[in-house]
Amino acid sequence: MRKIILYIISFVLICFSIPMIFTKKFQNESVDKPIIEEQKNEKLDNTSEKEYDYKQYTTINVLHTNNNQIEEMKLDNYLYGVVSAEMPADFEIEALKAQAVVARTYTIYKIVNNAGKHEGANICDASICCQAWISKEDRLAKWEENVRESNWNKIMQAVNETVGKIITYNNSPINAFFHSNSGGTTEIPINVWGGNGYPYLQVVQTSGEDNYKQYKSEVILSKQEVLDKLKSKHPDINIDFNQSDCIKITEKTDSGRVRTIKFGNINISGVETRTLLGLKSTNFNVSIENENIKFSVIGYGHGVGMSQTGADSMAKNGKTYEEIIKHFYVGVEITNI
Repeated sequence: MRKIILYIISFVLICFSIPMIFTKKFQNESVDKPIIEEQKNEKLDNTSEKEYDYKQYTTINVLHTNNNQIEEMKLDNYLYGVVSAEMPADFEIEALKAQAVVARTYTIYKIVNNAGKHEGANICDASICCQAWISKEDRLAKWEENVRESNWNKIMQAVNETVGKIITYNNSPINAFFHSNSGGTTEIPINVWGGNGYPYLQVVQTSGEDNYKQYKSEVILSKQEVLDKLKSKHPDINIDFNQSDCIKITEKTDSGRVRTIKFGNINISGVETRTLLGLKSTNFNVSIENENIKFSVIGYGHGVGMSQTGADSMAKNGKTYEEIIKHFYVGVEITNI
């Protein structure tokens, strides 16, 4: 009888213990998992925020390439010099605002992704490396005296009215390429520099760029000049100018630019041709005229990202800087930082 009572007591205790064990187990799972996820998300958010927190970029170090000196300056003071160097002050204010946001984005992208490129500096003032910059004094000296004050005030307005704004894709600052004139159609970066490209840099069309002097140009070289320029990179080149197809465009990109071109016994890229022969764009046609070769060029620049004349054309048609930016950079947001 005593054993039976002990068995009954043990059974009752086990019955009470099982719910307690399982309740504790489920409580731990329901509490611990959200806490871990919250900490993980908080860490990611902090990392993301830290990468392009505007406060840490209010002051930057700029390398002046003419004397190899580094100057510390406020970011927006730096942007006055960039916008005034990169875009004509007589462009529409909305185009200048778009340029200010693009320049700010490009600057922060360079700081975040190219740290250490310029030892001791965040960015340099050379357009062939980073983006152009000019001091206020030098900029004013290049303008006619009667427009100096109004031009500079317009540049400041463009920067100040977009203060803290950058362009982002998937919450990260974009590589905000820009150029002078797309010839009506922009290019994707893979056709210029190779690599994998960027999803926000696509082929887009813009009307009105043919109204600008940057839209059309010609380069006329003698046959010997063309041969000499190409031989500097391709010493084995041989062109028989008696053949009708001695110079022939063999492939174009989707934007209409020259991908490859045949010069005699070699095929080279449109990008290399542009560099070697001093063309303003890879959007060109070729014709042989007696002893000369004429390159008829459309557009000015690599064609990737925002076209500055395209931006001005859009602004003239009433588009805001936000609309301009979202036209040239696909799927982006304009973010306050």
